[in-house]
Amino acid sequence: MMLEKINKKLTKMMPFITPTGVILGILLSAYLQDFTFLVPWLFAFMTFEGSLSLNFRSVKNALLHPFPVFLTLGLLQIVMPLYAWGIGHLVFNGDSYTITGLILGMVIPTGITSFIWVSIHKGNTALTLAIILIDSLLSPFIVPYSLSILVGQKVELDALGMMSGLFYMIVLPSIAAMVLNQLTKGKVSTSWKPRLMPISKVFLGCVVALNGAVIAPYFKEITFKLLLIALTVLFISICGFFMSFLAARLLTKDNESIVTVTYTAGMRNISAGAVLAVSFFPPAVVLPVVVGMLFQQIISSFVGTFLEKHFQRHEVEIRSA
Repeated sequence: MMLEKINKKLTKMMPFITPTGVILGILLSAYLQDFTFLVPWLFAFMTFEGSLSLNFRSVKNALLHPFPVFLTLGLLQIVMPLYAWGIGHLVFNGDSYTITGLILGMVIPTGITSFIWVSIHKGNTALTLAIILIDSLLSPFIVPYSLSILVGQKVELDALGMMSGLFYMIVLPSIAAMVLNQLTKGKVSTSWKPRLMPISKVFLGCVVALNGAVIAPYFKEITFKLLLIALTVLFISICGFFMSFLAARLLTKDNESIVTVTYTAGMRNISAGAVLAVSFFPPAVVLPVVVGMLFQQIISSFVGTFLEKHFQRHEVEIRSA
């Protein structure tokens, strides 16, 4: 099937789709800025497609063994936002917009694309789907509340607007896809998803490019601050994956759970964060969030290689013991 072949090629290109999108958005900003109103609609479609595999059974199974879910949510919504807050104040003390962008990049829900990486590296896909759904459903409440605590009154927050945006971009499409999957007994996932996946990946590139167009003025001149923001975002992202791996390695037993927690707690729905930043904050807040798009998929690829080598070493140690 032609669409399946296209999807396989696009999946291999995942580490490069987002950074390429950002670069194209910056270069073509004059032509793309008038189309930024399309971003929430494109993102809602991506969420719908990504959620077509969700069902009530996977959530039920995850809730019967909830520890990995609580561990991941704790890393996602408590540990990493606090870590970003600390690093932000250490490196950009007094720059409330940049600090807000760093926190927003970590407080948004887990990335739907984490499911792709978990599948590739043989993690627990049912647990992954449950974490994605639960975190997405909680995001309209957690994101504004966490920002109000960590950012306070330094940056004006439209909490109701953010809740509404997250609901229409993430929660509603997720529930619609899950209900459809449940009512059709999985048929919609097997029939629609292969057709929609390549379109969704193209839309991801479009969303990233449109968000890149918004921050284009900041890239007209490569300043020390821009490089510092990029390095800080890269550092926080790598630390997020590393902390998630360590926590999973120490607190879970099987390799499937380690892969799942590492990816779901390490990745973020940066596209959603960028849409929120563009919609409710000044461009200075958008910058750290969009810069994160340059790194996340590339880091995810390296993390997969690291996990495979780690499991191989662990097997050798067990055999030689």
